[in-house]
Amino acid sequence: MYPYFTPNLVKLAAVVHTGPRPGLEVPFNMRRLLRYSRTSYGNLNENPQHRFAQRFALNIYPSGAIYSFIPKNACSTMRTSLAIANGCIKDPTDFNWIHQNNDTFSASLPELAKAKYTFTILRCPYARLLSVYLDKFVERNVEAWKYVNLHQRAIDIDDITFEFFVKSIAREAVRNSDIHWMPQTSFLVYEDYDDYFALEQYAGMAEVLQDKIGLELVDARPLTKHGTSGYRKLRKKEPYRLEPFELLQKKRQGFLPEPASMFSDEMARCVQRAYKQDIALYRKKFGKENLLFS
Repeated sequence: MYPYFTPNLVKLAAVVHTGPRPGLEVPFNMRRLLRYSRTSYGNLNENPQHRFAQRFALNIYPSGAIYSFIPKNACSTMRTSLAIANGCIKDPTDFNWIHQNNDTFSASLPELAKAKYTFTILRCPYARLLSVYLDKFVERNVEAWKYVNLHQRAIDIDDITFEFFVKSIAREAVRNSDIHWMPQTSFLVYEDYDDYFALEQYAGMAEVLQDKIGLELVDARPLTKHGTSGYRKLRKKEPYRLEPFELLQKKRQGFLPEPASMFSDEMARCVQRAYKQDIALYRKKFGKENLLFS
């Protein structure tokens, strides 16, 4: 087991609970407050921040629950589990259905207001950014080529070291150019949720959600091959300066760098500035124990 990337599946999930148990009517003083509706006095349907977050607020129809999904935060596992729970696929063998149905279960305004239970999953912003890089850039997925286009093709894909990528997200246009590295707070439709789960302590979440809303989680990592368990530690000086192809070769040989070693002090400060709200929310809900840098 490679402990630096994969949560300890024996631990119970970190969870912050603030609301009523599902199955109960939401009391008057627990009415749902939308996070971005007050950012504009214009028509809510034309509020871009709200509309974006609403798109990622997904219905779980059997329980009347709403889950705000954040890319790179167990989202394939959750979307597969929701597709099964909502009766759209029979079992995980059809998991590819989820990729063209990201907004199929998106909630309407009445559904957001009347939700019986709400939850989301947060992740250490440093670890999320590294996961994006290893998945999208090292593996040369379509997001990497879009990133090259974002730079007017003035760079080659092999120029995109992790250091280059992290420093580039200091620019808001780059930071908001793709849902996989957009700030996590952009996806939160509510001001507050009944439960916040920490991805770094994943396993117990299945028990909590089964108990509260009868949702059975299906681990999609073996299907998506996004997991990073079983890798040995790559011992290399300044691995954040390795070209993507060299990292890919090391990965195929069974080696990955320790996450903290992928950040110089300057890079860590860059993330702290760019994802200030994400880090503050994570610290508020879970403390600093699972943050790569406190």
